[in-house]
Amino acid sequence: MLPAVSGQAPPVRTAPFWTRPVAELLAELQAGPDGLTTAEAERRLGVDGPNADTAGRRPGLTRAVARRLLEPLSLILLGAGVVSAATGDLVGGSIIVAILAVSIGLDTVQEGHAGRAAEELRRSVALQAEVKRGGVFVGVPVEDVVRGDIIRVRAGDIVPADAIILEASGFSANQAALTGEAFPAEKRPGAVNATTASEATNAVFRGAVAQTGEATALVVGTGRNTVFGAAAMVLTQETELSPFQRDLRAFGLLIARLTIALVLVVLATHVLFGRPVLQSLLFAVALAVGLTPELLPMITTVTLSRGALRLAQRKVIVKRLASIHDLGAMTILCTDKTGTLTSAEIALAGSLDGNGADDHRAARLGAIAAELGGDRAALDLALVAGTPEAASGWSLKRRLSFDFGHRLGSVLVDGPEGELLIVKGAAEAVIENCIKLRTTSGTVPIGGAERAAALALVRQKAADGLRLIAVGSRAWQGEDHELSLGDETGLVLEGFCAFTDPPRATAKGAVRRLATAGVRIKILSGDDPVAVARLAALVGLRSERVLSGADIAALSDAALAVQVQQVDVYGRLAPDQKSRLVHALRARGDIVGYLGDGINDAPALKTADIGLSVSGATGVAQAAADMILLDSDLEVVANGVEEGRRTFANILKYVRMGASSNFGNMLSMAGASLLLPFLPMLPTQILLNNLLYDISEIGIPFDTVRRQAVARPQRWDMKRLLRFALVMGSLSSMFDALTFAGLIVLFHVDPEAFRTAWFLESMATQILVIFVIRTNGRPWADRPHRWLVLSSLAALAVAMILPFTPMASWLAFEAPPPAVLASLAGVVAAYLVAAEYLKRRLVNAIFAPATRRTVRRDRAKHR
Repeated sequence: MLPAVSGQAPPVRTAPFWTRPVAELLAELQAGPDGLTTAEAERRLGVDGPNADTAGRRPGLTRAVARRLLEPLSLILLGAGVVSAATGDLVGGSIIVAILAVSIGLDTVQEGHAGRAAEELRRSVALQAEVKRGGVFVGVPVEDVVRGDIIRVRAGDIVPADAIILEASGFSANQAALTGEAFPAEKRPGAVNATTASEATNAVFRGAVAQTGEATALVVGTGRNTVFGAAAMVLTQETELSPFQRDLRAFGLLIARLTIALVLVVLATHVLFGRPVLQSLLFAVALAVGLTPELLPMITTVTLSRGALRLAQRKVIVKRLASIHDLGAMTILCTDKTGTLTSAEIALAGSLDGNGADDHRAARLGAIAAELGGDRAALDLALVAGTPEAASGWSLKRRLSFDFGHRLGSVLVDGPEGELLIVKGAAEAVIENCIKLRTTSGTVPIGGAERAAALALVRQKAADGLRLIAVGSRAWQGEDHELSLGDETGLVLEGFCAFTDPPRATAKGAVRRLATAGVRIKILSGDDPVAVARLAALVGLRSERVLSGADIAALSDAALAVQVQQVDVYGRLAPDQKSRLVHALRARGDIVGYLGDGINDAPALKTADIGLSVSGATGVAQAAADMILLDSDLEVVANGVEEGRRTFANILKYVRMGASSNFGNMLSMAGASLLLPFLPMLPTQILLNNLLYDISEIGIPFDTVRRQAVARPQRWDMKRLLRFALVMGSLSSMFDALTFAGLIVLFHVDPEAFRTAWFLESMATQILVIFVIRTNGRPWADRPHRWLVLSSLAALAVAMILPFTPMASWLAFEAPPPAVLASLAGVVAAYLVAAEYLKRRLVNAIFAPATRRTVRRDRAKHR
């Protein structure tokens, strides 16, 4: 019986399937040369399940809303709204609940829209596959392919399953999405001792693209039991909270503790002082609501949504709003090589004669062979593109297709040099068939020493990250006939064509820009370590040390934690090793981003704090990512980092201003209520004060941000935030106390006039100080956005006018005399000067951008 899969993990094997004899696999899978019968295939499909992945489930609308509603800050606001409504302030309670509803709605709609725009999970998988059923090849849906099927794959097909090669004719496959290799991999039957999929020349893997030739293969793994499926499994894992979500939750819990403590202390004290219980309860509830930053969810959502729109203009699709902050907080960016740092397009890098000197003849002859008789694979296309019009004046007479066994291909052409046989292929194979060597001074006989020197040149260029193919030729003599392997002898070694996957033109500048912004780059590639090291050097990264997948496998977690601090370049990595490296970096306290486009990048994309993919990436990579770049260029990432920091800077403005203002006001109210024989402000006046202040800050998402604020990574720091609130809040309370003393001692006002005067002073100081502490620079030198000016001054105007309108009596206001108003203006002016002085002398030092040490300390707290 065939071992059942039925959604379980694949059977544990002592060695990869490509190292096992074909006969053993055929016996285990009970397969024969005629393939399976239709009935047997259907039975196995019922046992193993379809050849597909378990798609990551997107939460429904109810679950998405519930997740946001259960956040600590949302629960506080919901409770404040319900209590306000229950205690008589129906309007205030309704406003709080409405703000919360709009915020949750905007967040849910934005992320839902982005998720639908990025939904391309199955784009990397073939729709149809050719399988042998009952001795005949037929087309079946790719989901119906089962273990034991014999499949046929031709040039242009997407491999439907993991399989061992049975027969191959000039077959090669592009496995870049799986292994990171930019060059097509030759595939042929025969035993190998390879330890990794990228080295398995006798196997094909689901998701790879056939480049040339044709192959038949025995399917040994389907669905989740494939290299592709193992990577796709990360989509079913539960997503952990992002750094921004963790920090916002911590802030919500801090507010909750302060609110509960304030309510209990104020209520208990008032009752002990013999104040009416109901009045004390209403006042305590009003203080609690006043301490709560009601507008924070909306400010956060609107700011992040605006950041998402700005990022869209910079060619970035944001799937998860919170990832905008995480991108700005990123301290390390891990990136794949192919398609991100490089163009993922093979290019002709040079043409050399047999001794390694620059000579255009080898590339010209190679381009003639490629254009007139090539197989249109990547190397042929690069030859034609690098040597345009080389075939002009030449015509094709005969062609012998590239043979992967002999690793040679040839064409017989007729042109300006007469009839010429051109042979190109693997350097070792071409050199072996040559009797002469072309140099800058002519042709010379080739012997053992010359052959050894030519092969040494090939190895040297490989160490430099270049792939060489050799080109040989000879004048055709005799009658015209079909070409055979025997004709590919007696050649002149014309030289070598060198190929590379070049770095993007913008890569070096983007690496420098990110380094200046405090983001360190590390390359995590499945490609050859030598090629990765060469690329790293070209783009300006440290490449003295390179660790391979085998090196990583030999390291313990503790040893790896040390190595990741010192090494920036990694090659020949398996998908799980990329994920392990990301884990090691996160454990150090870094905020880690990962940029990748292949199936082998999916686990690392899911593990990273911020996953970045590109528009042309595999569906699995896109589904695992938090953002999708419409242009796979590091410059786009650098733009995104800047936008993420700008967005967070504006969110932090609201949090800083709201926390310090609310704390100062509530501290003043709580203290005054215990010392005065009357309430310093009525509950409705407190709620009005809080509402108008929140309205004044609606323009914050649109505010400008100084360049210094986006120069380095910044994160929430609860200790610093609390210190800011204590310092600035205490300053506010000092001037409130000065106002109280003046109103009672100098002006002897009654309770109604006292409340009105303090309401005016409180509103003026809260709103006008926005322009002072919104920036670390001078307020007049760093001007705010016009929308912030408009929202702030409009709210201030409403607050100043209300006591002098017919509505004053409804709100228990009494217009203060001119002398009181003049003194209030003096207090406000003195407060603003003091706030500017204190900000410059103390607050800037407190709120310097977080260093790596503080980031590591904060991550340790969260862990």
